[in-house]
Amino acid sequence: MSFYIAPRFLNKLAIHITKNFLDLDNVRVPLILGVHGHKGEGKSFQCELVFNLMGIEAVHMSAGELESPDAGDPARLIRLRYREAADIIRKRGKMAVLMINDIDAGAGRVDGGTQYTVNTQLVNATLMNIADNPTNVQLPGSYDDEPLPRVPIIVTGNDFGTLYAPLVRDGRMEKFYWEPNRDDRLNIAYGIFEADGLSRSDIEKLVNHFDGQSIDFFGALRSRIYDEQVLNFIQSIGFNKVGSKLVNAKEKVNFQKPNFNLSHLIEEGELMVIEQGRLHELRLASAYNRAISEAQAIPDRAPSRSTGHSAEHRAGYRAEHPAEHRAGNGNGSSRLPAPPSQANSAQTKPDRPTGNPSGNHRLDDEVLQQVRSLLVQGYRIGLEHVDQRRFRAGSWQSCATIQAQNEAEAIDAVESCLNNHVGEYVRLFGIEPGAKRRVMENIIQRPGQ
Repeated sequence: MSFYIAPRFLNKLAIHITKNFLDLDNVRVPLILGVHGHKGEGKSFQCELVFNLMGIEAVHMSAGELESPDAGDPARLIRLRYREAADIIRKRGKMAVLMINDIDAGAGRVDGGTQYTVNTQLVNATLMNIADNPTNVQLPGSYDDEPLPRVPIIVTGNDFGTLYAPLVRDGRMEKFYWEPNRDDRLNIAYGIFEADGLSRSDIEKLVNHFDGQSIDFFGALRSRIYDEQVLNFIQSIGFNKVGSKLVNAKEKVNFQKPNFNLSHLIEEGELMVIEQGRLHELRLASAYNRAISEAQAIPDRAPSRSTGHSAEHRAGYRAEHPAEHRAGNGNGSSRLPAPPSQANSAQTKPDRPTGNPSGNHRLDDEVLQQVRSLLVQGYRIGLEHVDQRRFRAGSWQSCATIQAQNEAEAIDAVESCLNNHVGEYVRLFGIEPGAKRRVMENIIQRPGQ
């Protein structure tokens, strides 16, 4: 199986690595190359393919190694791995790089609630220091006066906007946004299924059918096709004998080629899409946490005669607006809207006018009510957006986290996000400062509406 390397990706990495091994007069070459983009688009795998093609040995680090109970350990580990790569260059005569995967997951700050530790600060400072002095990287407690070979550093991540700004500035880090185009997606998918006998026309139909999916979807789909044969193998030898058959086995288990026709791939792919939808729609952990908080905070009370709310209406409102119910004054009926029978059934959501005169906001009444409710209860307001192609995959991107307590500023920020992402889905939610969890999540803009 020969995997496809996107030419644009190959050229970018090859140029960056080669420049760091060249001695260019009066040219300052950034030591770090940051490859960022949406999840599942093959950033790390494309890097590995380039390393194999160019004969480069990579020393790897993960985001999980950028934190430790002991202050200073991650920073020391970065220096140790950098010197390890330098020894490969100096002693073995091979090109080497330091590869840090998902750096934003270990050193980034997603919002104001993300803990910023001493280790996070030291990791950023260490990487900046290495970028400024790549041939003089010392370990704590020792000093080596012999200059080190320059080692290019490749980092991957989804959102480099969460990283420390001085680290990602030009001169220290060169940025490369990776989003495969249609030709890249077709060729990568063809490389995945090349050994299975699928034609290019079948691959094109498959990619078109799952247009909103990332690259790793197709790799997972190919793996899923083998599930039937693996299950038959397990049943043939018995569930209680799988371990003895596979662990330290001298003979390799061989499988016949499974059914890789297009209709079967689409059928299995649709099942994967359904599971994706359940993951993004259910949010069971959030639902469980809300139910526990409500049970502990507010007991059930009888409805007030003056409001005319039924128990069913009050329970339904609590389910739809858990944060408002939780933050109430203990009277379950005091914060409820009028029952459906009393509501104005002819009321419709107003269109957003082009102007924004004082007191005439472009947000409809439902969104305004949610914004005001979140602010009154002390929540931060979060916004996310996603285009139509990525909506099915749930690849939401952060738009803003509104810290303002002033209603007018918060409304302006929401309107600004809507204006900047016309034709996309926009989602509004609250962030509970103490528990660091979402409340009152709601899609406030849909394409075509």
